[in-house]
Amino acid sequence: MAERREDHSIRTDRPTNRSASETLPTVRDVLALDVLAQGVPEVLVGDSALDKRVRWVYASDSGDVARLLNGGELLLSTGSSWPTDPVDMRRFIDALADAEIAGLVLELGIHYRYTPAVVAQAAQARGLALIVLHREVKFVAVTETVHSMIITGQHDALRARDEVRERFTSLVLRGSPADFIVKQLAQTLSAPIVLENLAHEVVAAEVPPAIEEELFVEWELQSRAAQRRSEHRSQRGAAPALDDWLVVPIEARGIRWGSLIALPGPEHPAGRSAVLEQGAIALAVGRLADGDSDEWGRIGRRRLIDGLLTGRFAGASGAAARLEAAGLPVHSASVYGVVFSGAPVTPERVDAAARTVRGKVLMGSAPEGAAGPAALMLLSLPAGAVFDDETARVFARDAADSPVDAERLVVSIGRAAAGLDEALSSLHDAVDLSRGRRRRALKGLQIRRAEDRPLVHLVTSLRDDRRVLEHGERMLAPLIDYDLARGGDLLDVLEAMLAHPGNRTAAASASHLSRSVFYQRIALIEELLGLDLDDGETQTALHLALLVRRSAGR
Repeated sequence: MAERREDHSIRTDRPTNRSASETLPTVRDVLALDVLAQGVPEVLVGDSALDKRVRWVYASDSGDVARLLNGGELLLSTGSSWPTDPVDMRRFIDALADAEIAGLVLELGIHYRYTPAVVAQAAQARGLALIVLHREVKFVAVTETVHSMIITGQHDALRARDEVRERFTSLVLRGSPADFIVKQLAQTLSAPIVLENLAHEVVAAEVPPAIEEELFVEWELQSRAAQRRSEHRSQRGAAPALDDWLVVPIEARGIRWGSLIALPGPEHPAGRSAVLEQGAIALAVGRLADGDSDEWGRIGRRRLIDGLLTGRFAGASGAAARLEAAGLPVHSASVYGVVFSGAPVTPERVDAAARTVRGKVLMGSAPEGAAGPAALMLLSLPAGAVFDDETARVFARDAADSPVDAERLVVSIGRAAAGLDEALSSLHDAVDLSRGRRRRALKGLQIRRAEDRPLVHLVTSLRDDRRVLEHGERMLAPLIDYDLARGGDLLDVLEAMLAHPGNRTAAASASHLSRSVFYQRIALIEELLGLDLDDGETQTALHLALLVRRSAGR
């Protein structure tokens, strides 16, 4: 029994952070080792208790050993000096549980032929892993094996952490945006990752489309609950289990901007928390570099709207839940696709303008084909709220950089929508409307609405019909070929004419041509197409073809 002598001077330190403890073996891992298998182990108290991390192995028969432990130890004992009174025995087990040891291994045969009932009952009550060995094993061999396992694991973890640190440091130095860092985290951890702001609005997410609806419905409630669980684990000094949500705050210089959340996934050599913490550091540094601008939100919202506009989503319900999680109400709300064109606007002013009209807004990238600077957005207003022309003007003027810019704005508004499918149609309506020319006869801020342009709405509804697309290409092919070969402007002239079908003077002015040159272009168009441009049916067909082409962004 010499190798089992207790050295009262031996004390070990509790892991300083959850990242370090994640890479430690669990009680279950230790039980799988051959050195313990020789003792024919039997688990009397197990289940989740076996998932506790083993920081060290400690051999002692003392009945007062709890005061020597710092937590995380796997205690090996024969029980030779344990108390014999049942009440004292229960206090002994409670003291071990209070010391937060990883588990208790009792070797039977020398002092105990069977496990005292009070020991099993007390361990069960406290959730303390209790294992008995039916054959004698050398405790020193167990200690050496497990300690070697721990040290090797810690060495591998340090090397893996260095690799992760280098990877995310390079992302910081390159100025990688938040959504790209989130994507790298998801790939590194092989798990879904969500970046949220302090309001629990999803800024960026790398999540399989199949789980979007389940994950993002009631996102704020789920996020708050996950953070409470994370704080409770931290207070207990416990490492998260693989089925837990990991939550790491993003903060620097005493300022907190949000949180990174990793959903359950496989273990990582560096520790899942360590990887997530490196991502949080990279995001915090990037946020500091952004100053007061909400670069996170801007990029995240833009990618979300762009993805919706181009159909990069698996299902309407999941995409709607994602919008709601990003802070844009879709259900029980009136949603409008809106495009500002003709003058610049900033995301910060657009957000403030939306609040002025009691709404929320998400902005996307500028649509192709819009005249001059343009901003694309989804605007959500409370159900029943009025978004008439006067409200739209208030919204636009508040969003503009200056009163002068406000008077240059053209506001294209899609139809009022309820639900995601209608919202996407409204967004396409607004984009198609924005591609039309500004009417020079009208001064000041202009409002365009899809309900006032039934042909535009028809094109939006049929944008995916190949027959409509083929009609547009076939009918305009001679003009397209001419413009490509000679750098011409026949399509622009045709658009100006169709915008002013009864006023050739206004059409010439809109095309920035003199009347004589404009009439020459019209004659050339009629010659190339073999059509009479004064015919109403021809004008309608050409207008439809041109709208289809503009709708496709060409």
